Amino acid sequence: MPRRYPWLVLLVFLVFFVISFITNILGPLVPDIINGFHLTLRLAGFLPFAFFVAYGVMSIPAGMLLERYREKVVMVAAFALAFGGSLLFATTPTFGAALPSLFLIGIGMTMLQVAINPLLRAAGGEEHFAFLSVMGQLVFGSASFLSPLVYSYLVTHLQSASGRQGPLLGVLAARVPATLPWVSLYWVFAVVTLVMVVLLAAVRLPRFELKEDERAGAWDTHRELLADRRVWLFFVGIFCYVGSEQGIANWISKFLDSYHHFDPQVEGARAVAFFWGLMTAGCLLGLLLLKLFDSRRVLAGFAVGAIATLATALLGPARVSYYAFMLLGFWLSVMWSIIFSLALNSVPRHHGSFSGILCTGIVGGAFVSLAVGWLGDRFGLRASMALLFLTLGYILSVGFWAKPLVANATVPWRELVRRRRPAVGQAATP
Repeated sequence: MPRRYPWLVLLVFLVFFVISFITNILGPLVPDIINGFHLTLRLAGFLPFAFFVAYGVMSIPAGMLLERYREKVVMVAAFALAFGGSLLFATTPTFGAALPSLFLIGIGMTMLQVAINPLLRAAGGEEHFAFLSVMGQLVFGSASFLSPLVYSYLVTHLQSASGRQGPLLGVLAARVPATLPWVSLYWVFAVVTLVMVVLLAAVRLPRFELKEDERAGAWDTHRELLADRRVWLFFVGIFCYVGSEQGIANWISKFLDSYHHFDPQVEGARAVAFFWGLMTAGCLLGLLLLKLFDSRRVLAGFAVGAIATLATALLGPARVSYYAFMLLGFWLSVMWSIIFSLALNSVPRHHGSFSGILCTGIVGGAFVSLAVGWLGDRFGLRASMALLFLTLGYILSVGFWAKPLVANATVPWRELVRRRRPAVGQAATP
């Protein structure tokens, strides 16, 4: 039996946490960035674009780098890039510096996403991979819930009287412009990523050999996959999912500020935090539902819930809108995992290369967020966020046209109920 490495599983979970902590903070920051740099919604849309376009640029090359240089080198380089991007914006807090900074951080996060999933499978064992993947998503969600609260804490306390600030806040206050207290978060990111560089450089990772089917293949393999219509259909599914997720998360705070006058540094940040928190809770319910129902039915049901809740968030009164935006995280929770698994189960081979193509679809977070901002300048944010009905509608359609070669395993609960329900004059089956 292959050796397992519990300590390495914990290290991978730590990497998951840091990726999420850094990746999903843009939403709460958008109103502050717009006000601090006097941006239009279209220009603000370039911020998530600069970050998520890195996934389109780097996902496939990162798989090839992983084949050549292995996990440790790729992960250290990834955190070094994220450190450089964080430090660039922390020391030069301008809109011009923000775009290359976010692109560098996005390149680093892409490399990490590609590296850690095979590492988790090898360290924890194939038989435990599904369970560990869900655990990783829970860790990921907890960090997404925490980062907006850290932002809110830093901003509100840095704006208080200096005499009430502790040593850490005092150090940050001396290094960020008084009018841009949210920049302090990028100093935190710089410290966190530097610590990760040192930690990963110090540990000795065992060498794992990936199965042939899990390797990122050569260009010939990718050309073969790209000639398959199913590959493009599922690529669009991932594109639409990440576009929906980021198109909502990045504009929640600005929408609540513009239409309902909620403070983006308090209520706005809290709404984004609970959006990610409820996404984590939805994963737990999703685990149960996927044991009872076909994944395509679960996907379709959650998509319908998301569409109805988005309509409520955009059209409802202030408090209804506030809580509806939070609830959207719950409905989005199972979509990534189901679309990804349906995709991989729909092709007979080259799953490693197909995974790289699917991860390239994360670029949807760039284009949809940018489109919402661009349309928002012309028609208003409420009208522009209606674009998300199209992306969610496509996700709904996946639940009807997907034809996986292998369906998800379910408990035959209907048969069990029938067997336990007694016929007239008969005793129930023990």
